[in-house]
Amino acid sequence: MPRYEYRCRTCGDTFELSRPMAESAAPAACPAGHDDTVKLLSTVAVGGRAGAAPAAAPGAAGGGGGGGCCGGGCCG
Repeated sequence: MPRYEYRCRTCGDTFELSRPMAESAAPAACPAGHDDTVKLLSTVAVGGRAGAAPAAAPGAAGGGGGGGCCGGGCCG
């Protein structure tokens, strides 16, 4: 279940709630009971190692086609 971060406009506290995506826009009261809250934009952390080679895209193994926006057919 996704976690959403909110900030209370009354007391300034920041808090998180786990709720279904269908309820992401529903109002959320802060733990102190205030109703004037705003949902914050959250960043997403992506795992991996610095300097590690990127994984090949599905279907990329075995060659064929080339790359680019049109599959390599017009890029001479």
